[in-house]
Amino acid sequence: MDARVNFITLAVTDVSAARRFYVEGLGWRPAFEAEGIIMIRLAPTLVLSLWDEDQFEAEVGPIARGDGLVPLTLAHNVPAPEDVDGVLADAAAAGAGDVVSGQTRDWGGYSGYFADPDGIRWEVAYNPGPLGVELMEAAGLSSPGSEPEGAAT
Repeated sequence: MDARVNFITLAVTDVSAARRFYVEGLGWRPAFEAEGIIMIRLAPTLVLSLWDEDQFEAEVGPIARGDGLVPLTLAHNVPAPEDVDGVLADAAAAGAGDVVSGQTRDWGGYSGYFADPDGIRWEVAYNPGPLGVELMEAAGLSSPGSEPEGAAT
């Protein structure tokens, strides 16, 4: 099996609320919608699937409930520290909960967090390390101090 992820599926308590947040609030476009499910293409080979939790449980199994946070974050990387603050502001305007302002991190980057309507935590991060730069270049975005693709040197 090769190392690859094609779908990230989130069981959501209210598909309409998830749609308002992700589609209407953040402006992401659905690639597919049906009763109880919304699929949003995040990259050529990656889809975020928002699935009604009752339908999720019927197919996948019972959802564990309890205090605390789900031990998972989804991350949205950006090419500059100021972009972190901009995305966090956009998420707050879209109705995100538990917005944690951007902070300089021990690992050398800058990041903050927000929660979607079901409490799923999203990290918004600027990662100046080689992997972060590589991810931004693969997305067609440039990091501060790097030449935009196709720029004269």
